[in-house]
Amino acid sequence: MNWAILTVPELKKALHERDLPVSGKKADLIARLKKSDAPVASTHDAPATSSSVAKTTTPPSVSTDSDGPLGGLGEEGGLRRSYAKVVALPVPVLALIAVLLSSTILVAIIQPEFVMNLFGEEEIEYELIEFDADRARGYAQSLVDLGHPQYKGRMSGSAEEGNAASMIMDNFSAMGYQATLEEFDVPMFEIMDDPELAICLPGSVLLYSNSQPCGFLDADQQVISFDHRMDYVIQGFSGSADIVFSDKIEVVSIGNGSEDEMWNDVTDKIVLVSLSGVGVSGNTNLYSKAAENNAAALITWNGVYNCGKVEADDCVPIFKGTGVDEVKTANGGSMPFDIPFIMVSNDTGQAIQDNVVDGSGYLRIFTDVDNTNTRTIRVPCGTMYGDTTELVMAGAHHDTVYSGPGAVDDTSGSASILELATQFAQIVEEKGQPKRTVKFCTWGGEEEGLYGSTAWVEKHQGELEVDLRLYINLDMNHADKDLGERGNSLSLFGNNAEDMKQIKAIAKQFQKERPEIADRYSISFSTKTGELGEANALPYNSDHGPFAYGLEERNGDVLVCYGSGSYEYHTYADDMTRFNEESLGVSVVIYGTYLTKLAYTSL
Repeated sequence: MNWAILTVPELKKALHERDLPVSGKKADLIARLKKSDAPVASTHDAPATSSSVAKTTTPPSVSTDSDGPLGGLGEEGGLRRSYAKVVALPVPVLALIAVLLSSTILVAIIQPEFVMNLFGEEEIEYELIEFDADRARGYAQSLVDLGHPQYKGRMSGSAEEGNAASMIMDNFSAMGYQATLEEFDVPMFEIMDDPELAICLPGSVLLYSNSQPCGFLDADQQVISFDHRMDYVIQGFSGSADIVFSDKIEVVSIGNGSEDEMWNDVTDKIVLVSLSGVGVSGNTNLYSKAAENNAAALITWNGVYNCGKVEADDCVPIFKGTGVDEVKTANGGSMPFDIPFIMVSNDTGQAIQDNVVDGSGYLRIFTDVDNTNTRTIRVPCGTMYGDTTELVMAGAHHDTVYSGPGAVDDTSGSASILELATQFAQIVEEKGQPKRTVKFCTWGGEEEGLYGSTAWVEKHQGELEVDLRLYINLDMNHADKDLGERGNSLSLFGNNAEDMKQIKAIAKQFQKERPEIADRYSISFSTKTGELGEANALPYNSDHGPFAYGLEERNGDVLVCYGSGSYEYHTYADDMTRFNEESLGVSVVIYGTYLTKLAYTSL
């Protein structure tokens, strides 16, 4: 018997069957088994390794009920016995079974497959990987520290994003992976200078009769200046303009902007759109409308997102992306380079409404943004080559919105990938080269349109079509540290039913073996097998999208984790003060255990 091919739990089971000690490292267990050549102690003379070998290839018996939270899984019905044990029962017992079962079942019971189903398949025993929460937090803090000195983010195509990619690649290399750094030139905007937003209320005293209100000679004018990032945020692919008070450009409020007729009279005017409901009108549609109707500027007024949660009495503005291709189509084939696009907080929007739209004030908007060129984004990867080219991957995006540190979105995912890669490298040191090739990558360009993962999948299309077994995506796989106030939910989902059965089985084992962590979180599961655009399709909102739906000949198998409670999402406040490194361990251990199993078995 080649004991080296078995996992530690399988070795321990074999030792236990021989009444031998089960403590020690894997090498000790193997040596102990090699030394003992005795057959398995069994009154029925069952083969010594039949049970343990079967566990490396037999899927776990998991409930086929509809997906739901971990607490609802329960124990499946049926006895946990193998076929070998069933047929070895004494004749009187078999006779009793024959009496109890109907004649139809009695005929069928002689078929091995039926007997296996009757008594339940034996679950795979997984060896849960470890997770070092302190190290994961250290990875996250190191990435956050690489942020822009003023804006704090690691915007795609920036020096900060490049530094993050290099840091990740260096870590992969130090862990023993074959590290690579690929670069892609993609559509990307660049903020060239600090923006400005202000309101001027004209004074009552003009030094000369022909002086302009809010002009240089308006002696007692009042200027209200707003803080960039806290009060307003540039939106994806905004254009540039320098609108001053003396231009006296009219500001028009058009409600939520969802009706075409609202845009009929906005030419050369600043358009104020009230976001009064989530999803009423997205950035792409609104900016397209502004371009089609030659607006002077576009302002969205946040009355929806994070209201009262980041700041007690306000709704903090967030960065949102904009679809380049759609806007270009609306603008005759090019980006509207001269139309500023910003989002303002609820308080700031109310001030504009009261003092400008309904008052006598004027608005100042200055943005200097290059939105017509490409920039270079990066994709660092670490590869551990296996016996075959069949590929198991895990990834996250290392870029953030420009305006915030992005501690949760998605520094949490990148830190998780680094921790998972660390754990897997240690497993390789113990177990040797895997059967499948394992690759860890992080993506630039996610926040502005999944550019990094899309470009990488397109470049590696041929090999992915043939070799991709599974891609795991970790994007905000994090629950806020205030579990009682903000919720403790983590959602695990994928598009392959068999993969999800395995994930549920591992999650049950995780809950059993590490209840001090598992019991603190509500873990839910769902399987989404629909084609792109169908009701049961995966959401195409993160880097799993290109892997699932971007292959030409087939859909790729993916697993995803999303977390909860991150009210600071896409704001200046997404920093390490709310970071909960413990929560990352749920997805890292569950998905990482499955990744490791796939790496070393034919599962």
